[in-house]
Amino acid sequence: MRKIAVIGLGHVGVTVAYTIYAQGLCDELVLIDKNEKKLRAEEYDFKDAASRMLFHTEIKTGDYNELKDADVVITAFGDIEASVKSGDRFAELPINRAAAKEVGQKIKAAGFKGVVINISNPCDVITSILQHETQLPKNQVLGTGTFLDTARMQRTVGEAMNQDPRNVAGYVLGEHGNSQFIAWSTVVVNNKAASDLFTPEEIEKLDKLPVEGAWKVAFGKGYTSYAVATCAVRLAEAVLSNAHLFAPVSVYLDEYETYIGYPAIIGSKGIEAVVQLDLTEKEQEKMWQSARYIVRKY
Repeated sequence: MRKIAVIGLGHVGVTVAYTIYAQGLCDELVLIDKNEKKLRAEEYDFKDAASRMLFHTEIKTGDYNELKDADVVITAFGDIEASVKSGDRFAELPINRAAAKEVGQKIKAAGFKGVVINISNPCDVITSILQHETQLPKNQVLGTGTFLDTARMQRTVGEAMNQDPRNVAGYVLGEHGNSQFIAWSTVVVNNKAASDLFTPEEIEKLDKLPVEGAWKVAFGKGYTSYAVATCAVRLAEAVLSNAHLFAPVSVYLDEYETYIGYPAIIGSKGIEAVVQLDLTEKEQEKMWQSARYIVRKY
């Protein structure tokens, strides 16, 4: 019996829930939101679609006690308007800090023993708070982190080379926010190093595009949803299927004493291992700068 819960049914949370529902990734899907009217509306809309779905998924709503035997909890609460107005994901921190403490305590009280996947911003800080409040092992609490930012890098580099983004490998590391950076030493296109494909001037221009692209979406439609929801669902599927997925996520690194975007292997118990990268000295310094920024904000 595969069971997933989604906490927070805003633009992102409901997109996550619907993607899970449409793909038949679980047998039971628990929907939780503080807005009772919104929760009931989404419940009925999902159930109205049931007779046309290819898969059967039982919908349950509103009860944290349902989390006791859940495999995965995805947290997607937040106030996206604060981030969009300021151009800074940390604008959501005052609201989401309180929400993370409340939600984390309720997850713990429910006796949840599975894996928490956090989307809520600022992702790395909120993931830290959720781990602290749930008291789950650090490997069982992770965030989407730079999984999304890496996808944005793959898109921009792929477009520059007229290539499918899936032909681009490499990582965006650090904060899921403005201090993130592309680790160019890791980027390859069709097995060719980025340093052999782009001039330093081209790399400098491409460097800015993932962050700019994120805000272009947010400013244009008022929020982001499809890409980050896809990332969260991919991670949930990796947990459910014990896929040993290799991906850059918000993971706790002892070296930096914080959650931060870095490659890890994700399976049924969450983070199975962190994969050490051979970064350049400049990239290592950027990691430290990003980590210090996250810790100061925390």
